[in-house]
Amino acid sequence: MIASITQIWQRIPKAVRFGLAIMLQCGLLVLMVADRMQILREGREVTLQTQPVDPRDLLRGDYVVLRYDISQMPAGPLAGQPAAERYPIVFVKLAPDAGGLYQAVSVHAAPVPVNAPEILIRGRVTYSCGSSSRTFCDSLTIKYGLESYFVPEGEGRKLEQARNARKLRIVAAVLPSGRAAIKRLLLDGEPVYEEPWY
Repeated sequence: MIASITQIWQRIPKAVRFGLAIMLQCGLLVLMVADRMQILREGREVTLQTQPVDPRDLLRGDYVVLRYDISQMPAGPLAGQPAAERYPIVFVKLAPDAGGLYQAVSVHAAPVPVNAPEILIRGRVTYSCGSSSRTFCDSLTIKYGLESYFVPEGEGRKLEQARNARKLRIVAAVLPSGRAAIKRLLLDGEPVYEEPWY
């Protein structure tokens, strides 16, 4: 069977194979852009407070490193429980406080039902207890895919200072599946950068 597929493949002219490879790569790029557009267009907006970050990692290139109040949280009932993998995916239930900022309520190993205005955001635990352990620690460090934001060259220093003074917030779009993307940055409550859909 493999030999027959190889023979068929070899009969296809090189120009056609090259064209197929280009079309496949273009198709993958279109899918990546479409996925990002779906999150930004259809996701519910949540506002998150940023935290100061160790100054050794302030700005690498033209992006700002971000960390959130929801990046470090207690494991609650998950503490000591076995995890499916070393860096498991978790779902964090968020709810808005009186000021409209979303705060972590609880963390779960699988999606749980939520009532509006609560929302689930998906993240990956980036720290596990011990080098080969597959259990949840008492305290979890979680990344949501919102930890960096690209900015125009020369603009990073102002945002770093605002982040370290806790004046920088982000608005993230979150799909019902929990996938999230940064939609805009707020400096003192005012939008400073808006993420395009593409």
